[in-house]
Amino acid sequence: MKNTVYLSLGSNVGGRTENIVSALSFLQSSLSVNIEKISSFYETSPVGPKQRSFYNIVIEAQTDLKPADLLLFIKQEEHILGRRKTIRYGPRVIDIDILFFDRKIIDQTDLTVPHKEIQNRLFVLIPLSEIAGDFVHPVLKQKISCILYDKSLTLKCQKVKII
Repeated sequence: MKNTVYLSLGSNVGGRTENIVSALSFLQSSLSVNIEKISSFYETSPVGPKQRSFYNIVIEAQTDLKPADLLLFIKQEEHILGRRKTIRYGPRVIDIDILFFDRKIIDQTDLTVPHKEIQNRLFVLIPLSEIAGDFVHPVLKQKISCILYDKSLTLKCQKVKII
C-alpha cells in the first residue's frame, strides 16, 4: 500500500542546489519512494545561529515504507550525502524532514508527525502551500494555505524568496 508523504529538504553548505538535487536523485532512485511533486526552490533565512541562508524545497512522494523505516532511510541518505551531527540548528549539507505521513499522527521518541514546527516556519509553509495548499493539517485541522495566511504576518521576520 502506498502512502503519501510530504518532505522538506534544505541545505546551506557547499553547493546548496546541487545538494538538494542529489538528495532528490537519491530518493527517486529508491524503489520505495516515488516523487510526485516538487516545489520551487526558495532561499530562506536560517533559524538559529548566524550562518549562510538555506535553499529549501518541499516534495510530495508516494512510499510503501512504514514511518520508522522512512525515517531510517532518510537518516542514512543524509549521512551518505555528508551530513554530520553538529550544533542544533547549525549549518547542514542536507536536511530532510518528514512533514506529513498520510494524515497519520505519530508521537514517538524519535519521530513526531506531523512535524511539530510546520506552522512556525515560512520556509516550510510557503513551498508546501505551493504544492499542497488544500492539504488539511491533521492536528490543527486547517488547510496549509490558511495556516500560511494566518502566520505570514507574525512570521514576517523570516525571509523567504523564490529563486
